Amino acid sequence: MEYYIHVKVSISALLDKIQKINEDHFEISVKEKAERNIANRKTIELIAGYFDVPPSKIRIVNGHRHRSKLLVINRDN
Repeated sequence: MEYYIHVKVSISALLDKIQKINEDHFEISVKEKAERNIANRKTIELIAGYFDVPPSKIRIVNGHRHRSKLLVINRDN
């Protein structure tokens, strides 16, 4: 089963933080900068921890270079 979520990412924050806005919208702050895909990888890592799935089960569908992103989580066992 695939689950889609919308994520708004703030970079260069003091702390890594994830906040659930509603069922499929999240706001995330990451310490990393938006260079060499580092902030995107950290975003995926935080979402993976929140949903208790491996990072390999999450991918960015839309918004690789933007603050607002659409992610898909594959929850198949």
